[in-house]
This record gives sequence, C-alpha cells and structure tokens, in this order.
Amino acid sequence: MQPPSTIHTTISRRQFLKHTAGGFAALALAGLSGGLTGCTTAHIGPDHTASRAPSMTDLGPPDIEIALRAAPGEVQLLPGLPTRVWRYQAEVLHGRPEAVQPLPDSYLGPILRFRTGDVVRVHFINDLDEESIVHWHGLHVPEEADGHPHLAIGPGETYVYDFPVLSGPGTYWYHPHPHGRTGPQVNYGLAGLLIVEDDEAASVALPEGEHDIPLVIQDRTFDEENQLTYVDPGGHEQMFGFFGDDILVNGKPDFIQPVATRPYRLRILNGSNARIYKLGFSDNRPLTVIGTDGGLLGEAVTRPYVTLSPGERIELWVDFGADDLGSEIVLESKEFSGSSAFPIMRFQIEEEAAVETRIPTTLSTFAGYREDDAVNRRRPRTFDMDMDMENRVWRLNGRTFEMNEVARNEVVKLGDLEIWEFVNESPFMAMPHPMHVHNVHFQVIGRSVLPEFANQRASVEDGYVDEGWKDTVLVMPGERVRLLLKFDTYAGLYLYHCHNLEHEDMGMMRNYRIRA
Repeated sequence: MQPPSTIHTTISRRQFLKHTAGGFAALALAGLSGGLTGCTTAHIGPDHTASRAPSMTDLGPPDIEIALRAAPGEVQLLPGLPTRVWRYQAEVLHGRPEAVQPLPDSYLGPILRFRTGDVVRVHFINDLDEESIVHWHGLHVPEEADGHPHLAIGPGETYVYDFPVLSGPGTYWYHPHPHGRTGPQVNYGLAGLLIVEDDEAASVALPEGEHDIPLVIQDRTFDEENQLTYVDPGGHEQMFGFFGDDILVNGKPDFIQPVATRPYRLRILNGSNARIYKLGFSDNRPLTVIGTDGGLLGEAVTRPYVTLSPGERIELWVDFGADDLGSEIVLESKEFSGSSAFPIMRFQIEEEAAVETRIPTTLSTFAGYREDDAVNRRRPRTFDMDMDMENRVWRLNGRTFEMNEVARNEVVKLGDLEIWEFVNESPFMAMPHPMHVHNVHFQVIGRSVLPEFANQRASVEDGYVDEGWKDTVLVMPGERVRLLLKFDTYAGLYLYHCHNLEHEDMGMMRNYRIRA
C-alpha cells in the first residue's frame, strides 16, 4: 500500500466501510445513533460529600491523594460546533503535583503518574446522569478498589479508593466499568492513561521526558453536528462491537507528532471499544518492542507489525535518526482478515538531533513462572466462548454475567499458580475476543488454532507479542490460548471478560473468586 499524503478527519462512512471489509464491521457501522446532554464543567474540590465509600484497612496517610470527577463537557474536535463529551477531570489534593498530567484540547482524562509503593487515595465523583465506577486496568488492587459493577455509584455520589501501588513500572489505564454501560461511557470519552514508574525502570537508558510519548488510539463516529454517536443498545450492531468512522489519537483527529532525528519511546494503548489494529509503519520498517501490558520485557523483540486488540498496550523503541529532515512517517493499521489498511497518525521529522542512543541489551529482570509448577498443569481450567443466539447474549462456559454469582469452576486459591485456557472454537458468530483478567498479570504459554480458521489467524499472528507480563490477550476465531496465572496479591471477587466492550456489556463477563 502506498502511504497516504494526508490523514483526513472526515472519512465518510462509505469510505471507511471499505477499510473495514468484515461483515460484522459493516453491520456495526450501520444505523448509529445517540448523543449526550447536560454539558457543563465543574471545578473539582475536596468538599464533595461521599455518600458511599468502602471500608478498608488503614494504609496510613496517602502519598498521593486525587479528586477524579466524571462530568459532561465540550471539546473542539472538528471544525464547527464543539463536541459534547463525558470526561475525567482530576486535581492533586495531596502529594506530587506531577501525579496528574492533563492532555490539552482532548476529551481523554489526564495521565495519572504513580510510583511503585505509593499509597493512593482517589475520590471518584460521579457528576454524570447515570451510574458509574472506575476500574484501574492492569493494577493489583483490593476487591473494594477494583471497580466491580456492583460498586457503581449514582449521580452526585462519591466513591473513595485506597490502595497501594503493587504493580511494577508499566503503562496501564483507567476507564468506567458499570454493567451494561461500559461501552457507551468509554465511547463518549471516559478513559485515561496511568503510568507507573520506579527507580529500577528509571535506571534503564530509555528515552524520557518529551521523548517518551503516550499514544491512545480510538475510533469514533460523529454526526453532522460533530456529536459522538453510538450503536443502538440491544440492536444488531452491538452484537459485533462498536466500529467508528474516524481514527483519533490522544483524543484528536488528524494527529501529527513532531519528532527529531533520534530514538523515542512510544507507549501505545488500544483504547477502542472493539477495533483491532495491525500496527506498522508506512515504509514497513520493523517494530522494536520493549514492553507489553505489564511493563518492560527482559529484552527487546522485533516484529514486522504488532497486532493490538482493545485494552492491550505495547511499548516501542522507534529511532528516527536515519530519516530525512522534513519527511514524514505514517503509522497505519495494515490489512488483515476483516479489515483493509488505513492511516492512524503521522510522525513529522522537524528537528535534527545528534543523539546516538542504543537500545539497552537488558530492559528488566523479567522472571516468569514455570508451567510445571502449576497446580492444575494436567487439567487446565478451560473457558469456552460462544453466543446464545436466541437470547442475544455472549457467554463464557455457557453462562452470562451475574452480578454476584460465582460458579464452582470460578473459584481459585490465593497463592496458587494455575493454567487457564480460553477456547474460541464456536462455529457460530466466530469473532475475535480480547480476554482480560482482573487483578493478575499472566504469561501466554501456548496457542493452537483449528485448521478452518488458520488463514484468518495467519493474517495477524506475526504481530502477536506474547512475551512478558500480560493482562489482556487476543483470542482469534478457532484459537485456544493457554495462560499461566498466579493469584498472589489479594483475596476477593474479581472479573474476567472480553474487552470488546459491547461483548462485555452483552454478558461476556464473569466473576471469579480468589479464596484465602
């Protein structure tokens, strides 16, 4: 494919359907409707009365205390009318001011920056007109701080989170998690990056400061008045997931990143509701991967492209040192089964820099688990994915979501190392499912695929990055994916689910209990 000379903000629905050739995408893009009301912005302060808060063990005074508000607002995204959004706003009440890093002119929430070992308190204030709660995607937190849907608070209420930052340095994110409304709330703007750092990671000679660039990729659809639209709840489109007409990066269309002729660290989140990206550069230069969901790899790996499903993060080392001043490089999603190629953003080489930094040989002291140590290595715990066509719900092991119920095979023991296997072999409604498990990082230890689905997987498998710690993994149609997980932080009720947010909202989510 020839690289495009521009990335236009207003790709028409018809044009974009050519980019998303799969039948499920075509259905998902048809007949979208919806909107937002009541767009006002309020100051965040510590005086908001908490009408509901968890009872938690005293962790001592917090190192970082933040007020985080979900509220309606407006952002100028396209020429003409401003776009009404829902957005997270935050301010530091106590601790390091740099713990909150706003993204100007974006609907995305600010980047939250914590350090391993921080004790964090967050006052979540719901100024929406419906229930919501916040999930700290990828962090190990107590049950009361995980953002389970049964903890959702109503309009005008406040929920107080207290948790220590146990997760190692890495790129995480936060987003809403109310049952049945996660998809629309994320679509209308509620999401933000969360970066954890520590001294060990800081000692690795990687690009930092302005050369450490976070990138959140999302797809959205706008109506003729520049307002965000969404699928018809319960309609045919929702069965497949939401696929937008326009690509936004860091909450902005036509995103251009100025760079110099030197190395950069790119932290990339697929923050889309359902869309999978096959990330690569327009000149087909290989990608150097230095980190995944749970932080830095032990050493860098190279891929021709990276397959990134919703909820997954990837960290890249990209060196623009050999590029000509004034040139541009397009980051695109390349063609694969179900999707044509399309541009995502541009890097413009605007400055010369005499920096010859080389990628470190060792990035982290990654030490994984041993499969032979798993308590169930002879009988992995399996989870089958399918759809109940009659009732129009997605299922795991034939069950849909129940707010507080846990099946017998969904109880694990605190401290155990287990093998789980996600099985996506149903011949009906064969779709990719990005599976996310709360409160753990896992290793991907094996994949297999049915012969009839081999070609579909072959279109993306060279972009799998199964090395390192993960919390979300793509399971393509016909695939079985084996994971190694250790439940070694907290006991309690947690979730595992598909991170296609419409699938999650339509029942493809279950509880599991870690029992002490």
